[in-house]
Amino acid sequence: MKSRIAIGLCLIVLTAVAALPLIAASTAKNNEKVASTLQSDEQAVKQAADKFYTALNGMFQGDLDQMKAVWSHADDVSYMGPTGGIQLGWNDVLATWETQAAKNLGGKVEPKNAHVTVSPDLAIFTCYEEGENIVNGKPQKVSIRATNTFRKENGEWKMIGHHTDLLPFLN
Repeated sequence: MKSRIAIGLCLIVLTAVAALPLIAASTAKNNEKVASTLQSDEQAVKQAADKFYTALNGMFQGDLDQMKAVWSHADDVSYMGPTGGIQLGWNDVLATWETQAAKNLGGKVEPKNAHVTVSPDLAIFTCYEEGENIVNGKPQKVSIRATNTFRKENGEWKMIGHHTDLLPFLN
């Protein structure tokens, strides 16, 4: 009886040992797949950020169509922009963009020294926003920190948060 148990245990151990390379290979393959997906998502987030900055520069000219397209229209989005305050929910965020668009600030702002952190459904894009706006006919330098948060919605990265330093010439 003891020898049957010992033989059975040996077979179990040998089977488990034999399966280890298969398990390791499967785990490695899954890790490669996850890494590849995250790299693909990182590129997609960078493209979403590029669309946001194109939309931001369009907003400086009074055009909000692109801005409406890059944002999630959910109730949990937030905006803490260069004019101060905090807006929560798409309706309040949109109202703030409309107010800014009406100023027709002109100029252009670009992201510099960007860094992306990405997970399967959320991403953070941090950078410096540098450029200039035109206020009362005079160029005003823009050099502020920004954090942009994106969420994957229906396979597309949408902005759900934008937070920047304050700009004195907007207050």
